[in-house]
Amino acid sequence: MTWTARFITVTVLILIGCCTGALGNYRRPTRVGVTCCKEVSKGRIPLDVKLIGYRHQNALSPCVDAVIFYTEKDKYCADPTARWIPIRKKGLKEIEN
Repeated sequence: MTWTARFITVTVLILIGCCTGALGNYRRPTRVGVTCCKEVSKGRIPLDVKLIGYRHQNALSPCVDAVIFYTEKDKYCADPTARWIPIRKKGLKEIEN
């Protein structure tokens, strides 16, 4: 291979690398923090805790299958198979994602 052919080959490879790198950075999604229930409790939420809503969370690693109950300041991750869940959901609005 002659010097000119090598120079052209190297130049083309560098240009392809630069273009591919630039496109790769442009198309990457932004990072989103994962805020979900990673573990649940079967324990009852005390009746004196005022709940304002709930939402069902599907299991998608690292998140687990859960019912999330919301208060003014906190959230509680509950096991959806717990027997007390339907009782606490009564009268609460389901919160959409």
